[in-house]
Amino acid sequence: MSGSLVNVILALAAGAIGGNAVGAMFRQFNLGPLGNSIAGILGGGLGGEILSMIVSGGAVDASSVESFVAQIIGGGVGGGLLMAIVGIIRQTMGGPTASA
Repeated sequence: MSGSLVNVILALAAGAIGGNAVGAMFRQFNLGPLGNSIAGILGGGLGGEILSMIVSGGAVDASSVESFVAQIIGGGVGGGLLMAIVGIIRQTMGGPTASA
């Protein structure tokens, strides 16, 4: 499997985990497991790529350890951040919050 594909999969998985972790910590912004995962996956993909480019200075070596770590951290943080933003917007607009 290509190194860049592995990085994308890592970022998406970390994003889903980050989105669900933030949803569990901040119940008022919780979107439910599916909503948290979707927002986390989208944010994880973006966050992983952005942090990977920042860490590597634009020249990405897809198989380096730094790239893997950047994808995991960026994916988790990006996923959690986007999930929180979507939860805040939903709450502000008067949408229901998921109860677990």
